Amino acid sequence: MNGAFLACDWGTTNLRAWVIGEDGSVGPERGFDLGVSKLRPGEAAARFRDEVRPAMNAHSLPALMAGMIGSTLGWTVVPYEDCPVGIDDLSRRLFRVDEPGPPVRIVPGVKGRGLAGAPDVMRGEETQVFGWLAADPERARGRKVVCHPGTHAKWILIEDGRIVRFVTAMTGELFSLLSRHSVLRTDGAGHDEAAFLKGLEAAEDGGALSARLFTVRARVVAGNAPAASSAGYLSGLLIGSDAAALPGLLGISTETAVELVGEPELCRLYDKALTRLGYRTAVHDGDEAVLAGLKALWRAGGGA
Repeated sequence: MNGAFLACDWGTTNLRAWVIGEDGSVGPERGFDLGVSKLRPGEAAARFRDEVRPAMNAHSLPALMAGMIGSTLGWTVVPYEDCPVGIDDLSRRLFRVDEPGPPVRIVPGVKGRGLAGAPDVMRGEETQVFGWLAADPERARGRKVVCHPGTHAKWILIEDGRIVRFVTAMTGELFSLLSRHSVLRTDGAGHDEAAFLKGLEAAEDGGALSARLFTVRARVVAGNAPAASSAGYLSGLLIGSDAAALPGLLGISTETAVELVGEPELCRLYDKALTRLGYRTAVHDGDEAVLAGLKALWRAGGGA
């Protein structure tokens, strides 16, 4: 395994850390309320040194980090790697930060051609993709599609183990903004499965989303649905629109399975949307994938 190390998934809202043994075994694991959105500029290095290392008893271990810690909000800006990109490309570009003591490296993000010729970017999801690939050598053969649901959902096209293209959808962020700060704001009720399914139906082909969104309000004020159902309906409408429209943007038909990698409940909702449209799906745990990705990058990069 090229030596023990501290693996970190450092995202926008939190940090998760694992101690990985020389034989690849997973030792202590812990979460920290240290997402980069909560840090002041230049604060990441000190918080890692003074809080994370002591809590993990990892003062002498080299560290490998993935996620938004390599962004403008994080420790330092790590350049993006251009698509197509494989795990060997990323492992050769692990970025060493200027930090005294054991080496600290950050996984680069990935950049590619997005919609209408504009660029698209990801940080963190690439590590999950390569962790998912590393779990089964057969996955690195042929064409695969991975969907990573979340605040900024990623739809990723993989060919022979390399990320060749992807599209980002601001689905989770739209849900948060619309349900809290717009005329579609909801009453905070829990998930309504029946309303979610109605939202999937209302999404239809995924087009004219801005017009379809107003139905969240109209169905309530016209007396056709209770206000408590709005959150579920809005969720279904947004996720259903993604499922109907985005695979086509990557040239994907229902003949290609969609691999859902991420938080289990979010993956379950996307699974309902996709299977309703005739796609074959499989759900994979995102935490397991990111940890497998960090271990695979550590091995490919030769360790410390």
